[in-house]
Amino acid sequence: HPSYYHRNSIQQLELPQRKAALIVPAFETLHYRLTFPKSKAELLSMLDMGSLYTFRYHVWPKGHAPTDYAKWRTATVPYRVAWQPDFEPYVVVRRDCPRYDQRFVGFGWNKVSHIMELDAQEYELLVLPNAFMIHMPHAPSFDISKFRLSAGYRSCLQTLREEFHQDLSRRYGAAALKYLTAERSL
Repeated sequence: HPSYYHRNSIQQLELPQRKAALIVPAFETLHYRLTFPKSKAELLSMLDMGSLYTFRYHVWPKGHAPTDYAKWRTATVPYRVAWQPDFEPYVVVRRDCPRYDQRFVGFGWNKVSHIMELDAQEYELLVLPNAFMIHMPHAPSFDISKFRLSAGYRSCLQTLREEFHQDLSRRYGAAALKYLTAERSL
């Protein structure tokens, strides 16, 4: 049972006493109906058969690549991953973790900025070896449509990203330079 597994992981990893973000590996299906896998073995079989994919594999692989799905396939214990630009995993964190930055509403950069902030605060990014979630297909949101169709929307998002970087630099000093350097090298 997923919630039992998560609770157990939280206790075993002593999450209340440490700064860690538990990453739940994300997958997706292009089918509107899917029998949810009951185990990791079943999920891997569906992945190998092509009825599941790693999340956004076709459109935005960078968002979840640091999860290291190849390692996850055989992992039996949680493993640490490093922050990389555009990383936006789904995480389980303590209630007192940094909040999402409210500048990023609608589509774009809400999860990316949150993970960046967690990394800046030296949270460990730990992938859970037996957890997974599956994204089901749905119609595009109003906000992603605006992002795709409006140069103004994209320009505003870029301005907010720059502001966010400046705020990180103010709060974390030289340690925040890696985020700006990574952004500029993309």
